[in-house]
Amino acid sequence: MSGKSLTMMAAGDLILSMPEPESYFKFVAPVLRSGDVVIGHGEIPYTTRPVRTTDTISVQDPDSMRGLTFAGFNVITLAGNHMWDAGVPGIEDTIAWLRNNGIAYVGAGMNIDEARRPVVIERKGTRVGVLSFNCVGPKETWATSDKPGCAYVHILTHYELDHAVPGGSPIVYTFADPDSLDAMIDDVHNLRPLCDVLVVALHKGIIHTPIKLARYERDISCAAIDAGADLILGHHAHILKGIEFYKGKAIFHGLNNLIAVLHSLTPKPNQDRQAWARKRRELYNFEPDPEYPGYPFHPEARQTMIAKCIIEGGKISRLSYLPCLVNKKSQPELLKNDERGQEVFKYMDKITQGADLNARYKWEGDEVVIYAD
Repeated sequence: MSGKSLTMMAAGDLILSMPEPESYFKFVAPVLRSGDVVIGHGEIPYTTRPVRTTDTISVQDPDSMRGLTFAGFNVITLAGNHMWDAGVPGIEDTIAWLRNNGIAYVGAGMNIDEARRPVVIERKGTRVGVLSFNCVGPKETWATSDKPGCAYVHILTHYELDHAVPGGSPIVYTFADPDSLDAMIDDVHNLRPLCDVLVVALHKGIIHTPIKLARYERDISCAAIDAGADLILGHHAHILKGIEFYKGKAIFHGLNNLIAVLHSLTPKPNQDRQAWARKRRELYNFEPDPEYPGYPFHPEARQTMIAKCIIEGGKISRLSYLPCLVNKKSQPELLKNDERGQEVFKYMDKITQGADLNARYKWEGDEVVIYAD
């Protein structure tokens, strides 16, 4: 273990698109490239082979991933609910491109052993270990002993009526299946002696929904920390979620999207935009803004961040986030401590306190430092 300081950065969901994937990183690439370890989540598979599943939202050309090298990413987590959108070819071609271009991947593989295999990346004598697990979506995404897919924690949902009124609004309980939770805990235990800083990425949460966390999210995050994790990175909800500390370790419950170019969910020229918007409103209680054609997400999802950790002596010594705002071209713009930056700062404070989480924030220059209340 080295006493040298290094910087680790982390982004949420990444959905890249041709023809110019580098262009989406125009405003954030310089700061990402300054990181020693830069982690992002690969939300979709990349292949040109014509294999699609019924749940496909987007499959892109593998060359789209050249945006990752342009921006300086060196670790991509892959355990997510869309990793099976292009079947076996999607997983094969995504992994092959990352491997051939020197980017470490974790969370998916050609079988469950490969999907659960951690990444350990060494910089300046400090080893950073990363694990990645999917907690949402169809079981078809899961890897098995003889099927490609992703590492996972199986989440169970139980609905209980508060009053004996059939059809009434239930209380929703969510919790991890003990066997798959134990498997995650074993993976953390096994990785712990192999690294100095241990990161667990969890694809989790209630999509397009401000503030609210499901019970399982906190339970499995805390279980990972109890097993030895130093940092939890959450994504999937496509909107920022709050941050908390447990036993002195930070849990980013939802990093939102950094780059998410999703023309497949925008209405086509011959499609009834009102019907499309109405369906989104019925499903998720919002209508995407037509001025953001490649970013059909909740209006509050324009506010996003890059997480930043300073590691000294093999431990995380400082946590902060870099506030960003997604523009109409689906490009996240880095913000300063000004009116626009203050908008993200106030939003993070609101959703963190609204979820009864204990993280608090203060500006230091143009970064927002994160500390426990």
